[in-house]
Amino acid sequence: MKPRRAIVVGLDCAPPLILYDELRAELPVLGKLVDEGQRYLMRTCHPPITIPAWMVMATGKLPGELGVYGFRHRRLGSYDDMYIANSRLIREEPVWRTLGRKGLNSIVVGVPPSYPPRPIRGYLISDFITPDPSKPYTWPPMLKREIESRFGPYIFDVLYRTEDRDRVKKELWSMTEQHFKVLEYLVTHKKWDFLWFVEIGTDRVHHAFWKYWDKHHPKHEPGNKYEDVIPEYYKLVDRLLGELLEKVPKDTLVFIVSDHGAKAMKGAYAINQWLIENEYLVLKKKPEKPGEDLKPSMIDWEKTKVWAWGGYYSRFFINVKGREPRGIVDPEDVPGLIEEIKKGLSKLGGPGGEKWDNKAYTPQELYPVVKGDPPDLMVYLDDLSWRPVGTIGWPNPYLEENDKGPDDAMHDWIGVFTVYDPEGTLEPGDMGAINIHEIRSVIENMVLGREA
Repeated sequence: MKPRRAIVVGLDCAPPLILYDELRAELPVLGKLVDEGQRYLMRTCHPPITIPAWMVMATGKLPGELGVYGFRHRRLGSYDDMYIANSRLIREEPVWRTLGRKGLNSIVVGVPPSYPPRPIRGYLISDFITPDPSKPYTWPPMLKREIESRFGPYIFDVLYRTEDRDRVKKELWSMTEQHFKVLEYLVTHKKWDFLWFVEIGTDRVHHAFWKYWDKHHPKHEPGNKYEDVIPEYYKLVDRLLGELLEKVPKDTLVFIVSDHGAKAMKGAYAINQWLIENEYLVLKKKPEKPGEDLKPSMIDWEKTKVWAWGGYYSRFFINVKGREPRGIVDPEDVPGLIEEIKKGLSKLGGPGGEKWDNKAYTPQELYPVVKGDPPDLMVYLDDLSWRPVGTIGWPNPYLEENDKGPDDAMHDWIGVFTVYDPEGTLEPGDMGAINIHEIRSVIENMVLGREA
């Protein structure tokens, strides 16, 4: 069958609560696509983070197969050798490369991680991990000059962990408007069959403004000046998307998808202090001030079994003899230590004695293949409602705020996936659940005219 032109509308962090429920009737473009499309609840990957989630979707491979477990990674066997995930780590084939081998031209904009830019059959602008617009960020390389001569330096991201919410709002609007102007230029001036773009602004608006909008957030204040920022931002995206779709052929397939969902962050918990309290982690001396970053030089490695990183989930690392420079845990004792830690974490609860739904997994329990530099244990606190933080020295391990700056939202397991065919080949309605790694094959098959 003849291939179909298609657009994948990637809205980072967009939850069903917003697109399918609360704001659906207020969004004329997205609401129509959702109403007349096949709607799925998208179950994201472990971990539910922008990197690796978008590449799990684009390649159909789990994080273990990709060897990517978040933005940053520790090289196994080291205490402080860390690196940031980038496009060079992705060795599995994303769908646009498959389509390129079949003769289709793609436009890929902002899909993480796509920096540094790699050759594709078509055009590419890299994502928010691009250090700054002075770096090469397009394929082909000359596309950068073409874009900047019309729209100025490309805006990859905004500073969103700040108390200056007015600045966040202003910069979010400027960034998003520029992104869609660039998309409109590309679809009207370049030869293409397939477009996949990711708007990171939806994620940033959640992290900066969720407590102002979500009436169930523990810090929500009714009538606050920012309570309409999230709806206003989605209306901006809706309008800009409508203008973009006006510029493409009417028979274009449209996929709307997020990489994970969003939920209220109830608070943060100093996870390394739990390890210290339970004598898994031993410091040479007490921290001098609250909120110190845990550095290898602070740790008494001859007495330390485990240390941790914070984030949307916590990564536990075991000080294994023969692997780490000053390891003390015999490799044969690692499974027993992990089970002991899991049991201890199952008893950890909230500041008022609330029962938490904590989960801890080894990568081998989650993935059939484990590549790269995985943590020894992946820990989620209260089903993602509480954020683990890695800093130490706090008088109380329960914190009201993220230790890296204001943040109102956590990621959630459920995102969205909607398929809209203007030719009416699909029966609209709720279709149940789909796993994030299954989406690639749906997109590929529909674009190539095969049965999805």
